[in-house]
Amino acid sequence: MKITSVEPIVVDFYRTNLVLVRVTTDEGITGLGEATLEGKERAVQGAIAELAEAVVGLDPTRISGTLYELARDWYWRGGPVIMTALSSLEMALWDISARELGVPVHRLLGGATRDRVRAYANGWFSGAVTPEDYAAAARRTVESGFRGLKWDPFENYDLTITSRQLDRVLGQLDAVRSAVGPDVELFVEGHGRFDVRHAVRIAREIAQFDPVWFEEPCPPDNLDALVDIRRASPVPIAAGERWFGRQGFAPALARQAVDFVQPDVTHAGGIAELAFISTLAATSYVGFAPHNPSGPLSTAATLQLGAVLPNFRYLEIMATDVPWRPEVTDERLVLTQEGDVLIPTGPGLGIELDLEAIARHPFTPHPMRLFKDAVYDIRPGDERSFFNLGDPR
Repeated sequence: MKITSVEPIVVDFYRTNLVLVRVTTDEGITGLGEATLEGKERAVQGAIAELAEAVVGLDPTRISGTLYELARDWYWRGGPVIMTALSSLEMALWDISARELGVPVHRLLGGATRDRVRAYANGWFSGAVTPEDYAAAARRTVESGFRGLKWDPFENYDLTITSRQLDRVLGQLDAVRSAVGPDVELFVEGHGRFDVRHAVRIAREIAQFDPVWFEEPCPPDNLDALVDIRRASPVPIAAGERWFGRQGFAPALARQAVDFVQPDVTHAGGIAELAFISTLAATSYVGFAPHNPSGPLSTAATLQLGAVLPNFRYLEIMATDVPWRPEVTDERLVLTQEGDVLIPTGPGLGIELDLEAIARHPFTPHPMRLFKDAVYDIRPGDERSFFNLGDPR
């Protein structure tokens, strides 16, 4: 079997553009991956085009050797654009190998240790402004089946936070906790906003609401700062969505900088690299909770890892999304009454594309709005759930 083409396929998802990757072979087996890179979609498409030149004609089942040689021969190591392109190709190659054998990808990774993973919701707060808005949205999301909620309550704060701003944050957390009760897990997102002093102050104040973690409390490029925050924080610390490959995670784990690692399968090197990072984390008893606010292919690949990895703790997923998400693929996820997502058992990653539906939503520029607006804000009233509710088994 030989690779005949590597093609990026772009679809507007309002908060970003999904970049899906289709790898075709001369035996008619097609593999899919995802290379969504918020705000840099055109850059990653260029990297994918260069990858195509390098891999057409190669055996798609030689995954490890091909990825090693590509990373070596590109000379420039790491970074979001290169690693996202490589990750998407790696996912698609696993998809091809598993499809050829007629088994899900997790069978090739050692077999399932579980048939479901605990999920927490992102994107559930679309359109919320006041604490009361957040409380109402939280209640609706819990009623839909989720038992975990994550959001960034810090607006556009940059390195520092005033007492008045912190009071607004605490009011929002209090409203949500009061609305959903003590048994729903809360996850506080920092998006790398704060310096050490202010991150520690925030951690001490939010501890009263018993969050599972304070995520990415400081910018991702200063490990010393993260170590200092974790040592002083009464709240567990999670980080890693903007680290790349084992070289990005090994120093953080060695220095006990985090309680949970959050590599993204679309950015950190792909499926096998995340499995390796999970093993590194397991040696320090650190929880594995991949970053995954992206599209159907990213979720499918993350779920395959969730089936296999013993220290997999949480699946991040959008609670609602653009109304055309169910149209562009045949993704059909099941959220159980316990707040778990069932792991698909179809061949490969278990996803097929609908190219006609994708063509109805072409590329639309969406600059990142991290310091200007809500990151995942969908037009109020446009969001839709894409889950099947309940456990059919």
